[in-house]
Amino acid sequence: MPHCIIEYSKGIESTIDISTLVSAVYQGALSSALFAPEDIKCRAIPYAHFHAGGDTVDFIHVVLKILQGRDTQQKTSLSRYVLMALETLPLTCISLTVEVVDIETSSYQKTIRD
Repeated sequence: MPHCIIEYSKGIESTIDISTLVSAVYQGALSSALFAPEDIKCRAIPYAHFHAGGDTVDFIHVVLKILQGRDTQQKTSLSRYVLMALETLPLTCISLTVEVVDIETSSYQKTIRD
């Protein structure tokens, strides 16, 4: 944990390598010191079509899904570290947003199959 889901406008692919974006989010989550390196999972989803309230600006929105139990200060710190990592990327005219979402422990299931 966490699951870092990076949603972004496809247009940024001409400006930045998406693996660099994924690495930045990973490093931001790691910098929070809340998770072991091997527990951080990141994936990116491009959006070719979107409507952003009349704006035509590109966007990156990161959802950090974590198991419940962290306090507000820890969640705020996590979102700040990830946002700071995003701000280091060579992007302009872009909306950057980060949110932390609790996963209810009782309903979360996981298995690893070989």
